Amino acid sequence: MKIFGPLYERAMKWAAHERAPTYLTVLSFVEAIIFPVMPEVMLAPMCVAQPKRGWWFATLSLAGSMAGALVGYALGHFAFEAIKPLFAALGMLPSIEGGIAIVQEKMAESPWAVFTFLVLGGFMPIPMKVFTWASGIVGVPMPQYVLSMLIGRGKRVYVLAAVIRIGGARAEAALRRWIEPLGWIATALVVLLIGWLVWRAKFA
Repeated sequence: MKIFGPLYERAMKWAAHERAPTYLTVLSFVEAIIFPVMPEVMLAPMCVAQPKRGWWFATLSLAGSMAGALVGYALGHFAFEAIKPLFAALGMLPSIEGGIAIVQEKMAESPWAVFTFLVLGGFMPIPMKVFTWASGIVGVPMPQYVLSMLIGRGKRVYVLAAVIRIGGARAEAALRRWIEPLGWIATALVVLLIGWLVWRAKFA
């Protein structure tokens, strides 16, 4: 069953829309708080469609993500208990609680151990909301938190823009060819990660 190929083709059409930069910024903002679809899904085809504007698109995505990261942190810090039933209904509570357990462990070591963990986490295809909420709940110091989110998400979006800018049509052809297996592999990795976080939270 093909899912990611058709989604990619639809995203390519969205990328050509005159308001695509606004949509990308809003998607990046909301994804950092609660939305399940990562902004790279839209950023990639936008960079393919207009490679010379790739750096600008990456900057917009990063700006939206950083604004969302601050909101996600604040909500995690002040409103997690009130919103916990919503996360449970969305099936996101296990991953959030698993992230909390790991961030707490790193906090016990030092604030800079948390910084390293969050930076590395920002490189991985893991929903950003897991880190934003967990950091707010645990109370990660703001300087380490903001810097780690900036580096982690910034590297992802700028590397993506660079690869497409350099690769051009070849990068687009490769992405189109491999989007289906890569989509399923990424989905499997996220499922395994959530399972590991749940196990770690309960038994580690």
